[in-house]
Amino acid sequence: MKVLMRTDASPASGSGHLMRCLCLAGALRDRGASVRLVCRALPEHLAQMVLAQGHQLVPLPGETPADEAQDARQTLAACGHSDWIVLDHYALGTVWESMLRETGRLMVIDDLARPHECDLLLDQNFHPEPDLRYAGRVSRHSRLLLGPHYALLRPEFAQARPSACPREGEVRRLLVCLGGMDSDNITQKVLQVINLLDRPDLALDVVIGATHPAREHVRAMCDARPGSRCHIQISGMAALLAGADLAIGAGGGATWERCALGVPTLALCLAENQRAVLFHASRCGFLYAPDIAAGDAAALALHLRALLSNSGLRRHLSCTGWDLVDGKGAQRVAAQLCAAGIAMRPATRGDARSLHAWRDDPKVRAASRDPAEIPYANHERWLDDVLASPSRHLLIGELDGAPVGVVRFDTADAVAEVSIYLVPNRIGRGEGASLLLAAEAWLSREHPHVRVLQAQAHAGNTGSQRMFQDCGYS
Repeated sequence: MKVLMRTDASPASGSGHLMRCLCLAGALRDRGASVRLVCRALPEHLAQMVLAQGHQLVPLPGETPADEAQDARQTLAACGHSDWIVLDHYALGTVWESMLRETGRLMVIDDLARPHECDLLLDQNFHPEPDLRYAGRVSRHSRLLLGPHYALLRPEFAQARPSACPREGEVRRLLVCLGGMDSDNITQKVLQVINLLDRPDLALDVVIGATHPAREHVRAMCDARPGSRCHIQISGMAALLAGADLAIGAGGGATWERCALGVPTLALCLAENQRAVLFHASRCGFLYAPDIAAGDAAALALHLRALLSNSGLRRHLSCTGWDLVDGKGAQRVAAQLCAAGIAMRPATRGDARSLHAWRDDPKVRAASRDPAEIPYANHERWLDDVLASPSRHLLIGELDGAPVGVVRFDTADAVAEVSIYLVPNRIGRGEGASLLLAAEAWLSREHPHVRVLQAQAHAGNTGSQRMFQDCGYS
C-alpha cells in the first residue's frame, strides 16, 4: 500500500503536524506500507528525522503555496497515485481535498471542526460532544475517528506504560517542554518562575527543539541550576515522562503523551487552536490549565505553587489522564487505513479445500475453541451447514488478490458473534485488526440491522484480546 502525507513544519506553525504524521507513518510502515511525506521548506533537522525513520521525503518549492489549487497540482505532479492521501495542514482545505480525492482515498487530520471532503477524518482531541462538531461539515459517508482513543503517539509510549503508574506523593522531578519550536521562548520564562520557588531539591528536565530561539540561554540556565538537565531535540521523550512527577507543557499533541504515562500537567495555551481543548480537558480533570497568559510569570508562579502543594489534585489528574489514553491510537488509525485495502467476499463451496487447510493448521487450531485436528469430511459437513444458513456469514478477506484471513458472523436479530483467524502465512504481520474492520464494514453494508458485535477469546490469548480491544471492543 502506498500512502502520501501532506504536512509542513516551521517556527510559526510548530512541528506538531509533522510529528503526528510521523507517528502514523511508523505504524503504517510496520504493516508493510510505503509512506511519502510531502513538505515545503522543512527545517533540515526535521528532514533528516523523516529520512532516518525510513520514509521518503518529497520537497515542494517555496515556503508557502500561492493557493490550495496550486499546492494540489504540485503535490500531484510530485507524487502521482497513492492508495491513501493523508492531509494534516491548516492552510489546505476543501479545494485541495477535492482535487486530491480524485486520485485516491483521502484522510484528513483536523482539530478545528472545519468542512472537509474526505473518506476518513481523525480528530484526536477531547471534546464533550465530538460528533456534533462535524455534523454537516463532512459527507455522511465519511468515517470519523474522534477522541484521544485515536491519539497518534509513538510506540514508545505504549511500551513504557507497563513500568509506569499514576503519580502520587511528593514532586521530586519536574519536566518542562513547551513544544518543538516555542517561538515565543516561554521555556525561559517558566525556568525563571521555577527558580523563584525556593525548591533547590527539585530536579528538572527541560526539553527544547534544535531551532529554539534562545537555545543557548536555556542551556545556560539549566547548567547553572543543580539537578537540571537540558535536552535538545531528544528522541526518548517517553523515558523522561516516565520519570517525571509533574510536567509543565503546551496544549498540543504532547498532551496525550503525558496522559498516556500518567504525568499530571500544568498546561499553558501557546496557540489559539489549543484553547478549546485545554478548556474541556481541564474541566474533565485530565490536566490543570489555569486561565492565564503563558508569559504571565506572577500568575504562573501562583498556580505552580498551588499544584505542587496539592497531592490529591495531582493524583486525580494523573489517574484521569492514564485512563483516557493508552498509547495505541496510531495502531488503531493505521488498521483503519489498511482495512480499506482488504476486499471481503462470501466464501463458496469452491473454497472448501483452502478453508480446511487454514482451519486445520496447528497455529490456527491452537486459538480455536476446539484445538483438535479436523477431518476433511467433518469440515465439509460444517461448511455445507454454514453456507446453507441465512444467519451465518462466512467471509474471506483478500489483499491484492491474496487471502488474508477468514471472518464468520453468526447473527441473531440485532446481535452477531464474530469469529476470526488469519491464514497461516499472514499470522504475526499485524493484519488482524484490519481484517476485522474490513469485515465489520461489509456487515454494516449488507446487514445494517446488526447493531451489537460479540466475540470470545481464550484467557491466555492476549494477542486476540488486544486486537479486539484495539478495534473498540470492551
